[in-house]
Amino acid sequence: MTGPVLARRLEAPQPGWTAHADVVVVGSGIAGLTAALELRSRLGESGRVLLVTKGELSSGSTVWAQGGIAAALDPTDSPQAHLEDTLVAGVGVCDRTAVEVLVTEGPDRVRELVALGARFDRAPGGDIALTREGGHHADRIAHAGGDATGAEISRALLAQLDAVVSDPGIDVIEHALVLDLLQGEPTRDADGNEVPGAVAGVTLHVIGEGQRDGVGAVLAPAVVLATGGIGQVYRSSTNPVQATGDGDALALRAGAVLGDVEFVQFHPTVLWLGSGMRGQLPLISEAVRGEGAWLVDIDGVRFMPDVHPMAELAPRDVVAHAIVERLKVTDANHVFLDARHLGADFLRERFPTITDRLAEHGIDWTTDLVPVAPAQHYHSGGVVTDLHGRTNVPGLYAVGEVACTGVHGANRLASNSLLEGLVFAHRAAADVVDGLRSGRLAPLEPVEYEGPVALVPAAMRSRIQRAAAFGPGVVRSRDGLVESLDRLGAVPIDGGPRPAGVVDAHPQVAEWETTNLHQLATVLAVTALERTESRGGHFRTDFPEQDDAWRVRVEVRLDTEGRVVVEHRDVVRADAVGQGV
Repeated sequence: MTGPVLARRLEAPQPGWTAHADVVVVGSGIAGLTAALELRSRLGESGRVLLVTKGELSSGSTVWAQGGIAAALDPTDSPQAHLEDTLVAGVGVCDRTAVEVLVTEGPDRVRELVALGARFDRAPGGDIALTREGGHHADRIAHAGGDATGAEISRALLAQLDAVVSDPGIDVIEHALVLDLLQGEPTRDADGNEVPGAVAGVTLHVIGEGQRDGVGAVLAPAVVLATGGIGQVYRSSTNPVQATGDGDALALRAGAVLGDVEFVQFHPTVLWLGSGMRGQLPLISEAVRGEGAWLVDIDGVRFMPDVHPMAELAPRDVVAHAIVERLKVTDANHVFLDARHLGADFLRERFPTITDRLAEHGIDWTTDLVPVAPAQHYHSGGVVTDLHGRTNVPGLYAVGEVACTGVHGANRLASNSLLEGLVFAHRAAADVVDGLRSGRLAPLEPVEYEGPVALVPAAMRSRIQRAAAFGPGVVRSRDGLVESLDRLGAVPIDGGPRPAGVVDAHPQVAEWETTNLHQLATVLAVTALERTESRGGHFRTDFPEQDDAWRVRVEVRLDTEGRVVVEHRDVVRADAVGQGV
């Protein structure tokens, strides 16, 4: 199947300055920080790592993680049990080999975090306290500060980064938006298929420095994307405002393959702040339900026990869909989370961050019901990689939420995301260093791009978000997806002067971000339309059942003309993403 045509570069001026590095890491969440630190350690004194982050070092998505990090740390638990829970949550389309890597290497990665200084909550006997979340059949969630695990992990990693930030071997550029990949000439594989040009570096804009359209270039033979998710494609999301899918869009334009794009996880319990809610919204961690909180409708009826044997601890897609159905039955726009029976002292001690956040909105959950509704939370798909983070673009790696390792399948198991970032960032760093030392990754002179460019006016962002919510939202249908694509196709995408009445676009951060959102919303709608079944984070009202014929990965790429090409790949270990194991 082929679809719409998208430009393969953002409209931007030629770089006005040039820098050099051995490897560029883009993003400062758990995956980016881990990759940068591991690269620096492995490269030694002779290496140079450049860490680029869109905000401040501490502003990545990791800091917002409340629930915890999953790993089989208890003697009564096992990697095999963790694997089985992950496969069930992924609804038949996980890559089993990738999951095996995650669950077997995960415990050691968590112990290394402890060695780095991460202070996880402890049980009375001194061991790491473990709890349970949705989809898990064992207590294997390590948490910190009650409900501030991500913040504590970021703190520990940043403390290590601070120790080397003055080292000439590692540079940090904050407030920088990476625009596009610089590449060498495309090549052909043994079968005559075109292989995208190898990495030669990136172009980027340092926000607030120089002109608003000012662009520079960093030349490097390897780039590691750790840019997080696509949350701002939607009007309502738990993701930070920086999550505009920059890494996914950059990779797509460079010729990389994206996979499982249609599988979007909507967190079932996001604080409902009214029908006009948008931007980053507070979530109420799944760990609250893990501790025994209930969901009730506006009439006070608890409904999840009739939906799934695990009730409120069912996989997130099950809970989110059940809430949507309950809203239809009760003609309401939210349900309630009831945690009152857990006790005031317990709630304040176990979930201090949530307690404070709710109080900011006038809610005392020790005595009040908490209004909640589903909102976009996590993207299970992303840039397709092998077991070492390699994409089909030589020299381009992806780790964390931006990557599609195959671990999550159709629906991420709770608290597997932080673990995935740790495990595969370590693997990617090791492979990059091996490539640099062997000569497999070598400096290249970038070739000039001569094709069409894209620039979408920032004023179009709300239109794009409405199209995404209308089509590939929590509940989908063919009619809604076709209309969504029509709406997206009507968005002006060319730079330069516009016809009368159409807002002009000028190269700058808001326009570049909005262009990324438009491209990702388009491929999201295309892939959601392609998968004619319901599975995990993808629910079609016109195809409400699972279909074994769809136990495949839907992959999407741009051909040389920029046309969206959709293909299916069997759910097996796909080391053939271009570069082998």
